[in-house]
Amino acid sequence: MKSKIILLAAILISTLSFSQTKVGTVNSDLIIGKMPQMKNVLRRVETAGKKLDSSFNIKAQEYQAKIKAFQTDEKTLSDADKQTRVQELRGLEDDLQKFRVNGTKMMQLQRDEYMRPLLKKLGETIEEVAKANGYTQILTTTGNQFGYIDERFDITKLVMDKLGIKE
Repeated sequence: MKSKIILLAAILISTLSFSQTKVGTVNSDLIIGKMPQMKNVLRRVETAGKKLDSSFNIKAQEYQAKIKAFQTDEKTLSDADKQTRVQELRGLEDDLQKFRVNGTKMMQLQRDEYMRPLLKKLGETIEEVAKANGYTQILTTTGNQFGYIDERFDITKLVMDKLGIKE
C-alpha cells in the first residue's frame, strides 16, 4: 500500500513538472536600439526625410510667392480674376496639406521597410535563445504592463550576447 502511494505521488509530481511552462521576457526595444544595423536604418530614414523636406520647402516657397503676388495684384484684379486666384491658392494649400500627410505616411512605410530585416533577425534570435533555454513563451517588456517580472527569466542579455551586442 505504501509503495502504491509513493508511486502515485511520483507520477503526479512528474506529470506536474512536465506540464509547467517557462515564461521569459525580453526588452526588444533596447536590443534593436543597440544593434549596429540601426545606425544605417536611422541614416536612411534621415536621408529620405531630408528629400521630402526639400520637396515640401520648394512647394511651400511657390505657394508663398503666389500669395505675395496675389496680395500685390489684388487691388487691380477684377472680381472674377480674384475668385480664380483664390481658388488656385486654396488648391495649392490643399496640395501642401496632402503632401505633408502623405510624406508622413511614406516616412513610416520606409522606416518599417528598413526595420523589417532587423526585426526578423531579432525574432529568429529570440526564438533560438528561447528554445535553447527551454522557454515556452517570451513576452516583450516594452509596451506591456506587468504586475511582476522575475528578472531571472529576462533573456535580453542572452539575445544581445547571441547577436554580439555589447551592453
